[in-house]
Amino acid sequence: MAVQARTSPRLFRSRQSPRDIVRRAFLVTFLIMLAIYPVIDARLGLGNMGAMPAILIYTLLALGLNIVVGFAGLLDLGYVAFFAIGGYTAAFLTSPVSPIAGIIQVNFYVAMILAFAVAALFGIILGAPTLRLRGDYLAIVTLAFGEIVPRAFLNLESITRGSKGMIAIGKPIVPVLLAGEVTPRELVNSDQTAWYYLIFIVGAISVFAIYRLERSRIGRAWMAIREDELAAASMGIDLVQTKLLAFALGASFAGFAGSLWASMLQVIDPFQFDFSTSIIVLAMVILGGIGNIWGVIFGGVVLGFYDRILTAELTNWLHQLGAAINAPIISNFLLSIDLGQYKYGIFGVALVILMLTRPEGIFPNRQRAIELHTDTPEEIDQLGEEALGERTVGGVRA
Repeated sequence: MAVQARTSPRLFRSRQSPRDIVRRAFLVTFLIMLAIYPVIDARLGLGNMGAMPAILIYTLLALGLNIVVGFAGLLDLGYVAFFAIGGYTAAFLTSPVSPIAGIIQVNFYVAMILAFAVAALFGIILGAPTLRLRGDYLAIVTLAFGEIVPRAFLNLESITRGSKGMIAIGKPIVPVLLAGEVTPRELVNSDQTAWYYLIFIVGAISVFAIYRLERSRIGRAWMAIREDELAAASMGIDLVQTKLLAFALGASFAGFAGSLWASMLQVIDPFQFDFSTSIIVLAMVILGGIGNIWGVIFGGVVLGFYDRILTAELTNWLHQLGAAINAPIISNFLLSIDLGQYKYGIFGVALVILMLTRPEGIFPNRQRAIELHTDTPEEIDQLGEEALGERTVGGVRA
């Protein structure tokens, strides 16, 4: 007769497979390289620092969307709206062309915190009447919200300056070492390394907060709703309130990203926030692994690197190859290629292939891998035990 024992999972940690060890080592190496990328870029003369702050901002967006899509299982196709709200909040509070410039004027860091709060508030405003919907219906409503918000900023010209946009947005002040003394200085667009590390620090704080949320009681409630709403409700979870909190917190991190985006560019207009931004950020979450923070970071950086750096570099390489080849037909063909025109088509094909071969993403969380795993029952049992932090020893389940 088997004996059922209840012990702490810490006493019986699951054995890690070689594949898991390799994945974790790769992610750790990737994060270290991300932290020291400015040094790598300078030493190797890559010249890509101009694109890296924007890539980190989009990765921060993906981390916020992962709360909504990955943790709570809510499909949000209008996430760009909260990105725009965060950017315009920072502009209203810091720009001299703001309609409230003579009443309220704050520094960048206060504006960033308020952008976080305002985006969360709009997340609640959108979520309160709509989160009783499910699936496709919720996706359609969020899509509409994502289209309405930029159009509202475009049409409210007396407040937002419409298509002219808002300029001279507040800049962050950071301490720098000059002549042996620490002196505060405003960042400008050319301070690419300083911008990179500022966004990196904000991202690291966001990752810590999201990591703690994932392992909190509310994080477990989100995942219960994602797996089965009916079962979660029967266990006493308030579905609407829990979904609303996911929506608000996901929106708040988009507000963070929007304030950084507006300050870095020093101009913000409605044309920066189109539907494709929501799709790109959602693709980052899917590519990296829905529900896995570290996978989303990897997906965000890789897709951002492909979008903003790799296509241009590959085009230049093909043009150089075409110029070096002494064959008129091939040379003219290579010189006429512009991968920037086809980058979304190439990415779409790659994403379809990924969904056919690895629908859980590159680095999925354990639960997602179990749901979509199609290997032998023994491997599925092993994955389940690892996800629960359990193992079976001599007929006794610990």
